[in-house]
Amino acid sequence: MKVLLVADAAAGERVLRALAQRGIDIVAVMALQPRPERSASLWDRAAELGYATWPAQWVKDPAFAEEIRRRRVDVLLNVHSLYLIRQEVLEAPRLGSFNLHPGPLPRYAGLNSVSWAICRGEREHGVTLHKMEPTIDGGPIAYQAAVPIDPKDTGLSLTTKCVNAGIPLVLHLMETASRAPAEIPAVPQDLSKREYFGRDIPDNGNLSWARPARQVVDFVRACDYAPFESPWGMPRTRLRECDLAICQAALTGRPAAAAPGTVGMAASGAVEVACADEWVMVPRVRRGREVVAATNILRRGDRLSDTAPAGSLAR
Repeated sequence: MKVLLVADAAAGERVLRALAQRGIDIVAVMALQPRPERSASLWDRAAELGYATWPAQWVKDPAFAEEIRRRRVDVLLNVHSLYLIRQEVLEAPRLGSFNLHPGPLPRYAGLNSVSWAICRGEREHGVTLHKMEPTIDGGPIAYQAAVPIDPKDTGLSLTTKCVNAGIPLVLHLMETASRAPAEIPAVPQDLSKREYFGRDIPDNGNLSWARPARQVVDFVRACDYAPFESPWGMPRTRLRECDLAICQAALTGRPAAAAPGTVGMAASGAVEVACADEWVMVPRVRRGREVVAATNILRRGDRLSDTAPAGSLAR
């Protein structure tokens, strides 16, 4: 069984290590090439493990399909890589190309599905391993697994849950492909239930304190990938002429009668901010590049500006 791994980020590294532990023949690892300003990358990890490393952008070149056939690749496996793979490349592996998607297809196709699920108040999410076709995230499903969304889950923690649930699916695919390829499931998606998410961010990343506290907190959690960079950035608000970003937020359960955005009580570096229905605890904010305790900037009686419409955050 020869596998070509196209991957990125920590998810790609974890799948690489799982395949290596199973003795899977990895023809090459296709990833972003290292840059001086970036920390250790999947490219570096693959090289350390002795695997060939190829630029991920090669998947956009239809001529690359011939190299895949020449290497007799059985399966192309895509894990969190954002490059669009040409149809000629998708069809080149003997058994096809498969994608590990951090969402329960056909719902939550596209980008940042984990963040959207938290933002929309979902209580369950999932991960899908599907065969790749030209329609993004639209190919037949091989395996799926559900994961719960806990009230304190962030974008990072839910992504980790999806990876944890997805690795066994990848290993199951490898075992079936090696033993009996014809038994790999290929369940067509019901595309009438498809939801596709692009690069847009709810309200362009602006936070509205005029919303219910649960929506405010869910939006902040959806953006929280600390210590890594968030694909949505941090939710933005304003204090007079000062732009701020909200790093963390939590429900207090205490009803708020003050105008939305009003700063209330403070304790241990955190402040409370009034939403439409209750106070929300805000422990840390960012001003410019500096992340500080909220009490370093905000004082009781301050009023944070609503910069987003008060409608639903849901897409």
